[in-house]
Order: sequence, then structure tokens, then C-alpha cells
Amino acid sequence: MSTTLTRTRAGVGKDDEAEDAAGRPATARRAPWPHRAATALRRALTGGAALLWTALVVVPVYWLVVTSLRSGTDFTTASPLAPPGHPTLANYRTVLDGDFATYLLNSAVVTVATVAFTVVAALMAAFAIVRNSDSRWSRVTFRLFLLGLAIPLQAVIIPVYLLIIRMRLYDSLAAIVLPSVAFALPITVMILVSFLRDVPRSLFEAMVVDGAGDWRMLISLAAPLARPALVTVAVYDGLQVWNGFLFPLILTQSGDKAVLPLALTLYRGQFGIDVPATMAAVVLSTLPMFVVFVLARRQLVAGLTAGFSK
Repeated sequence: MSTTLTRTRAGVGKDDEAEDAAGRPATARRAPWPHRAATALRRALTGGAALLWTALVVVPVYWLVVTSLRSGTDFTTASPLAPPGHPTLANYRTVLDGDFATYLLNSAVVTVATVAFTVVAALMAAFAIVRNSDSRWSRVTFRLFLLGLAIPLQAVIIPVYLLIIRMRLYDSLAAIVLPSVAFALPITVMILVSFLRDVPRSLFEAMVVDGAGDWRMLISLAAPLARPALVTVAVYDGLQVWNGFLFPLILTQSGDKAVLPLALTLYRGQFGIDVPATMAAVVLSTLPMFVVFVLARRQLVAGLTAGFSK
């Protein structure tokens, strides 16, 4: 009898070891209960934080779109987050029948001009800094660009205003473009320098051997390789300029020179308490940059993750 029990226990032990060797989880190898509880709690907190962040982002956008589809009566009587009882596009027609096209065109001109000047100037500066990285003047120049990141826009708005007045550019779109380019250059140069530093020097040396000059290397080598970073800084700078409010407020005064962020304040005065029409103007003003972001999202992610491997 004892011999049979001994053999049975030995057989069970061998089966357990076989299961462990096969990779199946064994009861004796499970993590202790406090560790499993801590892991579950950490996952719950992470999931809760993600849901909270999603709610903070989605709920305002939902309210914005829903409100723009309400009538004036529905807005004052219905619950703010309830779907509109009778959706209407009258608010969008009201906005489009006004001067919205002029404001949209002004914003597009300012944004495109600022991004074009910024990207071209920053690419040339970053290329010169990287190609002459051993030079003392190159390092000093790069530090001066980085110093621009520490200067808040609000602190220099009065000197900028006086410069624009002296240059006779007040109340023009150029008055918005020039300071926007100046304040977008530091972050753009920093990103492009970090990206171009990862380009192997052997590629530049090979082009030098082939007789290529600096301009040829900039156009044929640096610009194509830096395409993800160029798209990233273009989208980032475009968003900053498109949503910019301080420069248009201080440096322009005519209604035909207003850009969309400034024009939204005019809509508020124009429509009075017509909140749905104002929300329709906000929705229309966000659509262009939303389309740009959707079209460039892959290049944007590639540019954000590239150039910082070292």
C-alpha cells in the first residue's frame, strides 16, 4: 500500500515537471497575490486615465458640433449634451453669407507665407550649423537660436509693435507674417539640426568628392532626407500661426485684414447671443488644419520619432 502511494506521488511530481518544461503555467510558479493585485491596480489606473483624457478631448468637440447644429430655440431649451431635436445647417449658411471667406483667405495667406519662409530659412540655417559643427561661430549661432525659445512672445510685443510701425507695415498681413517667422525659427531650427546630425557624414563627403557644392548638397541630399522633419515642423508651425491671436490683435485693426481667430470675436459681437452661429464659425475655422493634419499624420509621426536617436 505504501509503495503504491509513493509511486503515485512520484508520478504526479513528474507530470507537473513535464507541464512546466512544456511551457504551461504551474500553480507553484504563479506570481504572488500582492504583485498581481498591484498589476491589476496599475492597469485600472492607466485605463481610467486614458478614459478621462478621451472624455476631456471628445466631450468639448461633441458639444461644439452639436451646438452648431441647433436652432436658437433648441439651444436655450434642450440639454447641452443632448442630440439636437431638429438639426439645421442654418448657422453655417449664416456664417458663409458673411465675411467668413475673407477671414479664411487671410488666415491661409498668413499661414502659408509664414510656414514657407520659416521652413526655408530654418533648413538653410540647420544645414550650415551641421556642416560647420566644428566651428565656434556655428555653435554660437545655434545657441542664439536656442535662446529664442526662452523669450516669451508677450514680453516683446511692444518692441515688435514699434518696429512694425517704423517699417510702415501696420495693419497689413505682412505685419503678422514677419514676427510669426521670427518666433517660429528657434524651435524649427532645433528640430532640423537634431535631424540632420543623424545623417552620415560619408554621404556629404561623397557628394564633395563628386564636385557638389553646398547648395547642391542642401537641395539634393539634406532636403530629401529631412522630409519627415520638414513636414513635422511645417504642420507644427502652421498650427501655431493658424491659431495665433496676439499678433493679429495688436498689429492689425481693419476688418478686411482680420484672420480667423480674431474674426471669431467679431462674430460674437455680430451675432450677439447667437451661440450656435458662433460655434458653426469655430467648426469651419478648424476644418482646414484638421484636413492638413489627417493628410500629413504619417509624415508627422515619422518626423517626431526620427532625429533623436543619439
